[in-house]
Parts: sequence; structure tokens; C-alpha cells
Amino acid sequence: MTRALGVVWTIALATALAGGTAGAQTIKIGVNEPLTGAFAASGTYVVNGAKIAADEINAKGGILGKKIELVIEDNKSNPTEAAAVAEKLITSDKVPVLMGAWGSSLTLAVMPKLMEYETPMVVETSSSGKITTTGNPFIFRISPPSAVEAAAFKGIVDKLALKKVDFLVINNDWGRGTAEDFSKMMKDKGITVGLVETMDQGAQDMSAQLSKIKSSDSETVIVTTAVDQLTLIFKQAAALGLKKRIITTGGSQNPDQIIAQAGAAANGTMHLTTFLPWFPDKTPNPEATNYFITEWKKRGFEFAGCTESFRGYDGIRTAAAAIEKAGKAEPAAIKAALWEINIKGLNGDIVFRKSGPEGKESGQSQPNVYLIEINDGKVGMKTL
Repeated sequence: MTRALGVVWTIALATALAGGTAGAQTIKIGVNEPLTGAFAASGTYVVNGAKIAADEINAKGGILGKKIELVIEDNKSNPTEAAAVAEKLITSDKVPVLMGAWGSSLTLAVMPKLMEYETPMVVETSSSGKITTTGNPFIFRISPPSAVEAAAFKGIVDKLALKKVDFLVINNDWGRGTAEDFSKMMKDKGITVGLVETMDQGAQDMSAQLSKIKSSDSETVIVTTAVDQLTLIFKQAAALGLKKRIITTGGSQNPDQIIAQAGAAANGTMHLTTFLPWFPDKTPNPEATNYFITEWKKRGFEFAGCTESFRGYDGIRTAAAAIEKAGKAEPAAIKAALWEINIKGLNGDIVFRKSGPEGKESGQSQPNVYLIEINDGKVGMKTL
């Protein structure tokens, strides 16, 4: 009798261990975002948007008869930490799909782990071209790479009468990639590219770079960095008397936060963005946009966070749609299903097209890109 019970317990334990994700009471989605460090504000916005999506999905019954569970980890705005977080989520938490990792350098650091453990990740923010062109078939990006931003901008540069452009970009894959892609587009359009100045992500004094740009004969400056550094740049540019047109890229500018922190120094600045929370009726999905904004405000969050948080909302909805289409919460099935989904995101249809080397393509969606302008402390669509 004792031996028989021992066999039963052994079988039960083996079954529980083998069940893994399939036997779980919830379906886990890993969230790898910067919650501390230089990009903490943006990462927190993304996570709060992700929570809204999870709550909405669970309120409607979840997926495959189970609630989804977000397993949220802080990558500390550090590439090494981002890779370690990805490994933990996959090996210890047994997540079948991830969302992350905000910055391009963070996402690039995670990518080898996705290959090693054959686990897909929805990329919600990162814009470096390398992410979808280096041959990682576990990457599915819903944010626009800098090349897509540049292509969208190509259609309006003539109306802005650009002649010579300088760059001031964060010294990482995101910033350098932006300078490269926008420079190529502008040269093709006959626009002269002047200075390309860089700044470390933790730098707080950009006056040396701005002084060089002020002395150049360009009329426009393209700036790429996170919102906190942008605020400092606008204030320092105003203090130096720099009168050139400033256009930011990357979709992470958070114009409302810039207005609040930079004040009059932000007036006249223009920003390429992928979401229009200020004008819900002009978005591709007004009903969903209004729901998201209402829910965001209901939770007591500042409206300014909408320009970042929507990425987390759409990222989790994308992962959930793939799990549902796959019919099971297993990495290989979710990866295959991501190629088949077609959902309406807050900034356009989320449909993945192949990008990168044949046989190892990543998925890239094509969101809308808009140009907005700050004037008199308010956000408006740029009239061209």
C-alpha cells in the first residue's frame, strides 16, 4: 500500500512538473521594462498601459478560458539587466511570450536570449533598424523603426523647406540609428546634412553640443532622446538663444510633460509621434482610443503619460491576440500565430510584415506617424 501511494505521488509530481504553462491557472505574459534608471518614467507609463489591457481582457473572460497574468520585471534601463530579466522570465517564470524592452539598446541585448530559448517578444517602443534586420525570427515590433519614421517624414520635408539639418542624438543604437536613417533620406532629397552631435543618456548639460549647432549654418535640428533629456535641451537651447527649428523623433517625446517642464522653451518645437491622444477622433480607432484615455484618467494617471502608455496597451493586446489564435500558451505556437493576427491598434492596424534575412525574418508592423507642434503651451497638428 505504501509503495502504491509512493508511485501515485511520483506520477502526480511528474504530471505537475510536465504540465508547465499548459497546467497553469493563468496565462503569463512577461513584461521587461525600465522601471528605474534613466528611462524609468517611460517604462512605468508602458507598464501602466499594459495593466489596462490585461484588466480589460480579463474582465471579458480572459483568453482560452484563463485570465492573463503580467509578470513584470525592471530592467533598470541597463542592457545587461534587460538580458538577465529576459532569461529569468523565460526560464524561471515560464512565460511563453514577452513584451519589451523600451529602449533599442535594451531590446538588442534581449534578442540573443529570445533566440537561445526560442521565445517570441512583442517590441512596443524600440526604433533601431537593427532590431528587425539582423535575422531574429522571435521579434515582432509594433513601433516604427527610425527608417519608417524617416520615410513618413520624407513626404513633408519639402513643405517644411528644409535646406540643411544638424542632429543631436542620444549616443546609443536608438539615437545613432535615427541619425543614420534620417540622414540617408535627407541626402536622397537633396538636403544637406551638417553636424551629428551625440550625448550620453545620463548627460544633463548639452550646452557644448548646442553651442556648436547654434554656430552652424543649418536652419533645423533633429533631436532624438527621452523626454527628461529633451526638456533640458529645450531649456538650454533657449538660454543660449538658439533660434533654429527643432524636430524630435522616436515617438517618446511626451509633449505634455515637455510643456509642463520646459514651459515657453518648448514653444515652436515639432515632434514626430505615433499616437494622437489630444485628437481621439483623428486616430484610426476612435472608440478604443476614447476607452483607453478614459480608463487612464480613471486610474488617476496624468494625461501626459498617454503618448507612452498606449504602447503597453497595444503590446499586451497583440500578445493576447496571438495566444488566442494559437489556441495554446506555447512559444512556438504563439510565434506562428503572430504572423496571422490582424488587430486594430490605437495607432493603426497591427499586421506583421517580414523584415530581415530570408528564413530568419522578424515581424514589423507599420503604424501611423504624425507631426505635431507645440505653440502657446498647447499641442496642435502641424499645418503644412
